[in-house]
Amino acid sequence: MSDFLQNFQNDLKENVNGFIAVSVTEVETGMSYCSLTVNPDFDPELASAYNLEVVKAKLNAIKALGLDQKINDILITLSDQIHIIDVSEDGRYFIYLAVDSTKANLGLTRATLSKYKKDITSKL
Repeated sequence: MSDFLQNFQNDLKENVNGFIAVSVTEVETGMSYCSLTVNPDFDPELASAYNLEVVKAKLNAIKALGLDQKINDILITLSDQIHIIDVSEDGRYFIYLAVDSTKANLGLTRATLSKYKKDITSKL
């Protein structure tokens, strides 16, 4: 794993309140480049595999509707968790982040992801 990805996931773990798990996945192949979880029962790579289908479905919907748009992020709110699928600017990768909704600040979490999203494309 690259130093960038190692630093990225450790920074999220240390600086995002309520951090549960993170992974970075390539959209075309479904390959996970890194993953980290603080909960051994939560598999971020498995979650990313399923969330890849969410991203692909949304891309198909955008195409079917004839929209000239890109996905910035997809927010899924569960009963006690927030899942953010943050797609890179070129659409080749996505960051999947799960946080505890009772501890996380959504604005700060999104700002932190945005900081890294700009680097994902150039560093992978």
